[in-house]
Amino acid sequence: MRAAAPAARALRCAPPSRTCLNCRRQIRSFSSSTAPTIPPRAGIAPLASRQLLSIAGPDAAKFLQGLVTANVVEKDGLPRTDGFYAGFLTATGRVLHDLYIYPNTKQLAGVQEENAFLVEVDANHLDSLARFIKRYKLRAKVTVRKVLPDEVNVWQAWDEISNSDLQLASTSVNPNILLKDVRAPSFGYRILQSGQHKPEVDLDETTEDAYTIRRYLNGVAEGQDEILRETALPQESNMDYMNGIDFRKGCYIGQELTIRTKHRGVVRKRILPCVIYGKSEPIPTSLQYIPQAGGGSGASTPTADLVPRDTSIGRIGKRGRSAGKWLKGVGNIGLGLCRLEIMTDITLPGEVAAASFQPDHEFQLEWGEDGDKSGVKVKAFVPNWLRSGLNEAAQG
Repeated sequence: MRAAAPAARALRCAPPSRTCLNCRRQIRSFSSSTAPTIPPRAGIAPLASRQLLSIAGPDAAKFLQGLVTANVVEKDGLPRTDGFYAGFLTATGRVLHDLYIYPNTKQLAGVQEENAFLVEVDANHLDSLARFIKRYKLRAKVTVRKVLPDEVNVWQAWDEISNSDLQLASTSVNPNILLKDVRAPSFGYRILQSGQHKPEVDLDETTEDAYTIRRYLNGVAEGQDEILRETALPQESNMDYMNGIDFRKGCYIGQELTIRTKHRGVVRKRILPCVIYGKSEPIPTSLQYIPQAGGGSGASTPTADLVPRDTSIGRIGKRGRSAGKWLKGVGNIGLGLCRLEIMTDITLPGEVAAASFQPDHEFQLEWGEDGDKSGVKVKAFVPNWLRSGLNEAAQG
């Protein structure tokens, strides 16, 4: 994955950024009146919504191995040398945190121990992650420390125009880490950059909003605003198809239910990208981001960021169970936790015929008090990468 390619472009270090990362964190919400524009096909964005925790010490690898859904050690028992996507679960198998783990970060993290890891997590839940880890620390020889944004910051780079792989040389003067983001095909690269430096690439800097829109269009949920803390199963959050779960590894917290769901259960709900549209508009035929207020031709249609989280998705003209719940969005797109057999054409074992999907069925989101209700219609789409995984699982 990291092998050098002849056409690969080098990433070089830029002068220190004059923009305070702490200030960037204050503008994470979308504005209804000024929705972000269509994201560029290539760009690099600082992710102020993500922050890092340093876990270092002789027992660090073994300690993390018993906590996360992916393997921290290789088959020979040595710690992995590549970064990876994973999750922390509760004892009942619900997602506490979605995260990236970066090994061999001694130089970057500024610690003395040889066995050092950086754990990237939702910045708003960094303290709760630190408390969670310390609860299980016991006598393990590890140190846990929050990494400040001016020490190391997180970036995302992508390029849909060129087929070249990105490479990043880490030196003692400019330590950094490049990691391919494997949650969706051709989704881009994660970069950990020392200090407040900006990685200098042949890509224009853009905003985290642009990265977020790309996530929604690719059906990739991130953070506890979208992966409901202590409620969502990792499979419902698509972590099984985003390379976040190793079903062959040994024991970890929450493993029992995760394995049982894999081999005996049917995952009927999954996070999917959705389009909202006005009640007088036709059903959308494609997943397309429209930044204008109203999400399309209906100027009075609320934008997706105005829909309250957990709003129930109901079938228009049909009674019965909810078809899902809304998570988060911007413009005319967002993410929803959707019942596959009701909102999509995905076939699941044991589905009830009366509740099966029909192309002409429509769904809605309604919220507010009686007499002052707001509402939009909503349609779910299944990303190709998820559809391929579900079809392959159904056949085998």
